[in-house]
Amino acid sequence: MPAKMTERDISEVTTSRLSVYLRCLTYLQSINQKTVSSHELAERFHLNSSQIRKDLACLGEFGTRGVGYDVSHLKQQLVHELGIDGTRNAVIVGAGNLGLALADYRGFNSNGFHIVALLDNDPEKFGRTSRSGVPVIDVSRMRDVVRDQQVAIGVIAVTPESAQQVHDELAAAGVNAILNFAPAQLRLRSGVKVRSVDLRINLESLSFYLKNSNGAKQQD
Repeated sequence: MPAKMTERDISEVTTSRLSVYLRCLTYLQSINQKTVSSHELAERFHLNSSQIRKDLACLGEFGTRGVGYDVSHLKQQLVHELGIDGTRNAVIVGAGNLGLALADYRGFNSNGFHIVALLDNDPEKFGRTSRSGVPVIDVSRMRDVVRDQQVAIGVIAVTPESAQQVHDELAAAGVNAILNFAPAQLRLRSGVKVRSVDLRINLESLSFYLKNSNGAKQQD
């Protein structure tokens, strides 16, 4: 019986790699491949075979010597351990360009996730929908939406100035998992997990790489 993973046993970095493996296995399943070795998985998707074996050992023993991993079974186990074998409802706060784009992003409305509403404070947007049909609802109804739709995840897509208030309101409404797209440092609440996606930080990191790479070339 595979060992049950807990948040204490596995790091966020490892969890991210498990998500990558899941995408790889989903592709292999789509082309009807039944088994795969850690070496083939690494070669095909530019990964590290020893790291794959170490990460998957967190789940228990799934591989068969000389055969590899059963693609379907391993995928099913990853789906279960990542908690996406059911559907987790989410709301996006902010029905601007970013919020609307996120609402229509296929990855947010498939494979275990479902955007149930866009919340905004602009009365002119109330009653509208995104291209995929996600309704825009008055943000003042957040608690009702969270309760009635059993929302598990909140997505912040507002200005930096409004991000903290939105975070606090989501937490007060009972949302314990938040994905933050606002470029702002948030004061976090105990028991609420926040992951931030700051595109500016990533761009600056790339700029740092280019600056130092160019500097190294000039010295050569």
